[in-house]
Amino acid sequence: MTPLRGSLASFARPVDTPTRSTPAQQDAPLRVAIVHEWLDQYAGSERVLEQLLGMFPGADLFVLVDFLPPAERAFLRGHAITTSFIQRLPMARRRFRNYLPLMPLAVEQFDLAGYDLIISSNHAVAKGVITGPGQVHISYVHSPMRYAWDLQAQYMRQAGLDRGVKGLFVRWVLHHLRTWDVRSSNGVDVFVANSSYIADRIRKVYRRNAIVVPPPVEVDRFTPGGRRTDTYLAATRFVPYKRADLIVQAFAGMPNRRLLLVGDGPERQRVQAVASGLPNVEIRPPVAHAELVRLMQECAAFIHAAEEDFGITMVEAQACGAPVIAFCRGGARDIVVDLQQPQPTGVLFREQSPRSIAAAVVQFEHERHRITTERCRANAMRFSRAAFERNFRAVVADSLSVAGQARWHVDAGERDGSPASVLAGT
Repeated sequence: MTPLRGSLASFARPVDTPTRSTPAQQDAPLRVAIVHEWLDQYAGSERVLEQLLGMFPGADLFVLVDFLPPAERAFLRGHAITTSFIQRLPMARRRFRNYLPLMPLAVEQFDLAGYDLIISSNHAVAKGVITGPGQVHISYVHSPMRYAWDLQAQYMRQAGLDRGVKGLFVRWVLHHLRTWDVRSSNGVDVFVANSSYIADRIRKVYRRNAIVVPPPVEVDRFTPGGRRTDTYLAATRFVPYKRADLIVQAFAGMPNRRLLLVGDGPERQRVQAVASGLPNVEIRPPVAHAELVRLMQECAAFIHAAEEDFGITMVEAQACGAPVIAFCRGGARDIVVDLQQPQPTGVLFREQSPRSIAAAVVQFEHERHRITTERCRANAMRFSRAAFERNFRAVVADSLSVAGQARWHVDAGERDGSPASVLAGT
């Protein structure tokens, strides 16, 4: 693999002037704007934002609202931040999500005319910024709006909005939001998905192909060590879609195998009720990072039953050398190398059911000699911060080159040759 060469370094140079470059200014630094939905906590999408800000230190940041606590702001690296009018609306600090119907309008008000490259970090409306024909817009999509598309019915039920006048109003809002969502997708030049699962959703919703670049994972904070025990580990939030209850039910039928379940959340009491009276199942509250690493280093295998957009904890477990037993939907297909492959790192089960999980555990125990700590660790390295930067810079280089802009000469370099960084849908 050939590394990207020096011309890409111009992406990262600070910018002194807001003036658009012209063909006569071929060496002018690239003017970059990064658009992110909102800042209220440091979570999964903010990890991607952090990496983008590090890659483009001269970029300006646009967000709908910024209510990030002072203790969590270090990753912003002092970038200039522009917020929308929603920032100043009543009760926005605590209830800005209630202004969802106004968010398409708000994101369209950002003036990005002075920028050459626009990167949107999108799970709701960020990709809807208005750009011109002389600009390149790359949208990194964590997911199309789940609550507006295929998961609308599920979200409405969980929110208690599946009937009544209020529910009818929400459905009307989501109907118009879907129309806007499709229309605004036409302003994106290149879609980038965080997994092949999300690339499939992009193709279904927007009828566009997407390049798959997995999000950056801090694999260096998760390393192999210790000795494997016979205890299986699951670490997750106790919310409905994580299906912690299914894992417990699977081990209820395997009393000779031990499960340690680490987590907390609104479904904690229900999960504890399922585990009640099972001597082989232990539930612990969330643990410190060092303890979580130790548990991943020593577990027989890490079990994940959710259908995830990506699934960072599965990568973290693999970085600790742990085999992963996961549901064969969502990001797990990109992360776990199944037993059907020559060098497996785990087992993928086909149904979200206790029976399927139990069968996967038995299958793993028959084939565990094929799964090594070294293979699991090497597999996790495909999702490192360095891999993300290398692959995303290649996407930027390709996008500027395809745009036919004579203003920048950019070497495309190469992406990783792994299945996690291929052009989906081609």
